[in-house]
Amino acid sequence: MKANIGIKDSNRQAVADELSKILADEYVLYTKTRNAHWNVEDIDFYDKHKFFESQYEQLDEFIDQVAERIRMLGHYTPATLQSFLELTSLTEASREKNDSKGFIKELVADHESIIIKLRENINSFADKFQDLGTSDFITGLMEEHEKMAWFLRSHL
Repeated sequence: MKANIGIKDSNRQAVADELSKILADEYVLYTKTRNAHWNVEDIDFYDKHKFFESQYEQLDEFIDQVAERIRMLGHYTPATLQSFLELTSLTEASREKNDSKGFIKELVADHESIIIKLRENINSFADKFQDLGTSDFITGLMEEHEKMAWFLRSHL
């Protein structure tokens, strides 16, 4: 059944398309954070192993929330690795060392990239697409990424 929530079909589609890109970024960042958790090496291994675990658990929640927001708008979510790689603006990095500082710098950059994308969409979701709910949702999501980036930067 079609969602009848007071937002034009074309606007719901446009918002769902942007949220799909955000979902892809969240999933790639989740995977990169898992990689840091699994592969970090150095004198601070245990602390960073646990720290990265807390970070990917938060990202897992974000992924679910973004996917559910897309469904609330009446659209299906991308749900394959191929679709995420096609939609994401993030890149997979290759590294020579698996030190915590290198992982943290990369993850901070990715969080900041997502923060900028979310910030750019706040007003367009509200004003251009008349979707105050999604605008509010991504404002909260942006604040969570800002906190996560701050926690990461605090280790540098």
